[in-house]
Amino acid sequence: MYTTVKFLHSYWAYLTLLVLVLATLNALIKLFGNKEFGAKDFRISLFTLIVTHIQFLIGIILWFAADYISLIGDMGMGGIMKNSALRSNIVEHPTTMLIAAILITIGYSKHKKKLTSKGKFKMLSIFYTIALILVLAKIPWDVWFK
Repeated sequence: MYTTVKFLHSYWAYLTLLVLVLATLNALIKLFGNKEFGAKDFRISLFTLIVTHIQFLIGIILWFAADYISLIGDMGMGGIMKNSALRSNIVEHPTTMLIAAILITIGYSKHKKKLTSKGKFKMLSIFYTIALILVLAKIPWDVWFK
C-alpha cells in the first residue's frame, strides 16, 4: 500500500504544482491587466482547489501508511526533530502543505464573496501566491525527480 500511495502522491504533485502555478499566474495577469472575471477563471480556481485537496488527502494517507506514528513512539519527538530528514517528512512538509491548502481554500472562498473582477482576482492572487511560495519552499526537490 505504501508504494502505491507514495507513487500517487509523487505524481499527483506534478499536476498540483502545474495547476497552482497556472491559477496563480492567471489571477496575477488578469488582476494587473484589469480583465473581467469569467467562467474560465472560476473553473481554473475551482480545479486548483480540488486538485490541491486531493493531493493533501493522498499525503495524509501516505503519512499514516509510512507508519510515522510508531517511529515517533520509538524515537520520541525530540529524536525526530534532531534528524533533519525525518523532521522534514514528519513535521515540516505536512504542516506547510496544510497551511498552503488552507490558504487556497480561504482565497477561493473569499473570491466568491467579491462583487468586482478586480476584487476576485486580488483575493486569488494574494492567497494562491502565498500558497505557491509555501509549496515551492517545501517540495522535497532532492528526491522529487528520482
